[in-house]
This record gives sequence, structure tokens and C-alpha cells, in this order.
Amino acid sequence: MTLKVSISGVRGIVGKSLTNKVVLGFSKAFAIYTRNGKIAIGNDGRPSCDILKTTVISELNKNGCKVIDSGICPTPTLQLSVKDLSCDGGIIITASHNPIEWNGLKFVSSKGIFLNEDEAKQLIRLYEDTKNDNSQETQNIDVLSYKKDDEALTRHIQKVLSKIPSEKIKEKQFKVAIDCCNGGGSKIVQKLLKELGCEIIAINTEPKKSPNRGLEPIPQNLWQLEKLVKEFNADIGFALDPDADRLSIVSDKGKAIGEEYSLSLATFYILSNYPKKAGAKIVTNLSTSKITEDIAKQFGADVIRTKVGEINVSEKIKETGAILGGEGNGGVIWPEIGLGRDSISGIGIILSLLAQRNQKVSDIIDLFPKYTMVKDKILLPSEVDVRQIIEKISHKYKNGNMNTLDGIKIDFDDSWIHIRPSNTEPIIRIIAEAKDEEKAHLLINESKKIVGELI
Repeated sequence: MTLKVSISGVRGIVGKSLTNKVVLGFSKAFAIYTRNGKIAIGNDGRPSCDILKTTVISELNKNGCKVIDSGICPTPTLQLSVKDLSCDGGIIITASHNPIEWNGLKFVSSKGIFLNEDEAKQLIRLYEDTKNDNSQETQNIDVLSYKKDDEALTRHIQKVLSKIPSEKIKEKQFKVAIDCCNGGGSKIVQKLLKELGCEIIAINTEPKKSPNRGLEPIPQNLWQLEKLVKEFNADIGFALDPDADRLSIVSDKGKAIGEEYSLSLATFYILSNYPKKAGAKIVTNLSTSKITEDIAKQFGADVIRTKVGEINVSEKIKETGAILGGEGNGGVIWPEIGLGRDSISGIGIILSLLAQRNQKVSDIIDLFPKYTMVKDKILLPSEVDVRQIIEKISHKYKNGNMNTLDGIKIDFDDSWIHIRPSNTEPIIRIIAEAKDEEKAHLLINESKKIVGELI
């Protein structure tokens, strides 16, 4: 069974690859990594979270850690809590968009962001050094010691409200449909929208139940929300993934517009209101749509590209003083709030945009340049050498502008193709974008053929 250990943490199928011993081992390793400090923990809405949380708390206690439990909450809320409560680290129990039978642990540093590559390698080494300890087979669950943090959601909401034109939004009395995937965002999104005077039409807001859709907030999984927006004539629909770090939108016309537009709309609003637009910096990864880049150029702002992975964007934002960042998977990072992908900040920004411009979201995206993005993936056997794939692709597209920062990306005048191994699944991701849909599919098919010949 597959256990995925990477810079993004550890994920696996509960009771199969993600065993009790694995969870105990990583909990002990993180206790050592944080020098037995104060740890904030939280979880998404998966049914398996309760038993995993008991295991994590028990092992942290055993190793002398003080534990603060934020309960069911978004990943970005937990990241903020680490900073707000001066913790030495944090653990969010989630497998993000992976299927419901999966779960995992994401690790947060004392800076309120995920571990970077070097830090993650250090944690993994600690795990490898301790995983064969026989005491990791069982744990004493009768001595759990932790403090409940009942204010985590409120603190997060108040940070967002302090940075947006709340009164202007309230005046609009927006009708908002939401699909929280029965996850960590189920409670906080409703609380935020109530504070903003919105009428709420909600589905999938019951944690521990399985939502009747795929867990990624991608268009093909959002048919229920599309129907809801149309049925109730809502102004907008917001969809989240289980740990609420990703945000996707359904327009007032009842159409899922694609998660790429979340960052593009946020970029449009932030730059519209930023006093020094020329030279302002936006950070995003290599796989994010050119829409965001084109919008930034309209304002004279610069876009900086990084490797895929939230921590890579987060660190570059901090390094460059960027005013916004994120990823094309629906991740919006607003450094005014925090340095993690944050659907709550994203909702606040986008409602601010609608209120300020007095326009529907469908009208606003009509102002943006049009591209077609196609995403695909291929199962990656462990014995395949990714370097051979990169070499073959680079030869095929030798006339393009090549970037090997993360797998290989080839840029052309009005299109691009990016091939890279996933950080969270045993697959090769292939993403292409072009102004012409046929060209995007052609790039995907050509690349799949090359990769297929090597596996």
C-alpha cells in the first residue's frame, strides 16, 4: 500500500499504509524536532480524524509536549494559531484532496508555515531514526493532556474582517451558496458570511460525513453547487476542499469557472487597491495560469514563479515582500493575514471585489484574457527515472523557453506545458495552457506519449 512521505507531510490509507505505528513515529519525530515544545493541532472533517488525533496527542504527551487543540478547522486557521499562541509547531490532521479513505499529517513550523524542504528532510530523518523503536507499537490513551482552543476560528475571521470593506459588503446583502466538502471550513465560512450580512445557502457542511462529490474543488465535482446557485439565484458560489486551504468559485450564472480564477480575481482586487502598483510583486508557482500574470502586467506589477508547493510560494513572498501570492489550484495567500493558502481570506477578497466594483463575477472575468488549461496525470512507477522524462521532453520542445526548476516547463508565445512529479501522490502531473483549446490538448497528448514510452 502507498505511503506518501514528502515535503507536504505524510499521507496514506488509514489502517493500511497509514498505520498506527507510522502516526506514532511521526508524532514522536515532530516532538523531538520541536524540542518537546508547545504544539497546536487541528483536523479536517474526515471520520478517521478522531482516532488519529488521539494517537498524535498521546505520543506528543509522552514526549513532554504541551498540546493545544483547535478542533475541526481549516489548515490556514491552524497555521495562524501556531503564530498567535507562540507555539513551537503545529500538526494538521488531513489528507487534503486525497480520497476519503486517506488521511495524513501536515507539519507547521513555529513561523506558522509548512516545513521547507530542508526542514522536512530533517523531520523524516528523525522518523527513520526512531521508527523501529518497539515502544512505538502502542500508546497509553488514558493520559491525554491538552488545552482546547475555542477561539481559533474567531481570531481568523477577525483578521480577515479587519482588512476588507466589511460595511460595503454588508450593504450588498449578497446571496452566497457554499459547498464546504463536510470539511474543516464548514463552520468558519458560515460564521464569516454571517458577519458580512450574507444570505447563505449551504451544502456539505456536516463534518465526519462523506460529501456526495469528489474532494477536489474542480469544476467536474461542483455540479451540486452549480445547481444550488441557479436554483436560488445566488450572487456567487464558493467551494472548498476538506482542509479549506483551496477555494473555487461558481459564477452567478451557475457555472464552475475553474480554480485558477480564485488567484486571478484576488490579484485584480489587491492590485486595484494597492497604492504603489508599479513594481509590486505577486508570487505564484510554475503551473499557475498566465491569466494572473497578464493581470499583473496591466498594473505594472511583477510576477515571480516558484516550484509547486505552498511552502515555496510562502517563503518567496516573505523573501521578496510580495503583496499577494498563491497557486492555481485555488490557493490564495494574502500576507496581510498569513503566509498559508487561505480560502477564508480568498472569500473576503472576492466579496470585496464584487462590492467595490458593483459587478457580477461573470462580468468581471469577462474582462480577463482567455486561456484553456488542460490537466492530466499518469501513474508513476517507483522505478522510473524522472530525469529521463525531462531529457526526452526537453528534446521534443527544444525551441521553447525551458525551465527545469520543478520538473520541466516549456514556454511558448501563447502556450506552455509543465511536466512534474506530484508532491502528494505517486503520479506525474502534466499541465498545458494555450489560448487555443486544440493546442493545449495537443501539448498534453504529445507529452503523455513521451512519458508513456518510458514507463
